[in-house]
Amino acid sequence: MNIPHEDYIITPTQRATQKNQKPLLIWFTGLSGCGKSTLAKNLDVKLFEKGYHTFSLDGDCIRSGLNKDLGFTPEGRKENLRRVGEVAKLMLDAGLIVIGAFISPYREDRLKLQKTVGANHYFEIFVDTPLGICEERDVKGLYAKARKGEIENFTGISAPYEAPNRADLRIDNSKWSLDDSLRNILMEVEHRIAKN
Repeated sequence: MNIPHEDYIITPTQRATQKNQKPLLIWFTGLSGCGKSTLAKNLDVKLFEKGYHTFSLDGDCIRSGLNKDLGFTPEGRKENLRRVGEVAKLMLDAGLIVIGAFISPYREDRLKLQKTVGANHYFEIFVDTPLGICEERDVKGLYAKARKGEIENFTGISAPYEAPNRADLRIDNSKWSLDDSLRNILMEVEHRIAKN
């Protein structure tokens, strides 16, 4: 395709300056039921209350709209993250702090995501909750269905999860309270997003 690049009149730097913050993609990865979405939603609230301009991208919400045409094969998962990466990049260009909560099971796809938004705009949090705890918390019964073979390509059961080698932060939700986890996350990310 021969589509020329168009520059905007208002630059990403100007948009971030207007919001008095540094754009950042805060990316939660981990197994289904590990606590990614709960942490992401609560972090969104905490940052919003502190006056930051944020937006949260949740895997289930994206799958029910923008990416409802995609399945859970490795190819479908790769395309899901590719699209999410492009959306996140646009939001970062708008000066926002973006919070993503996606299983994102493949290291290669997370590296591509980091490359799409830029390494200096990417903060990865590995929610490293043991599989057994994730299964105990599974209110939707997805793990039980996966173990019976009723759900194909289910991460952690019939599809792999490649844990990050060097996440920016590791959270173990089986050992830390929600408040402790949020406190640790805020300590790590706030100096990255504060303009002053």
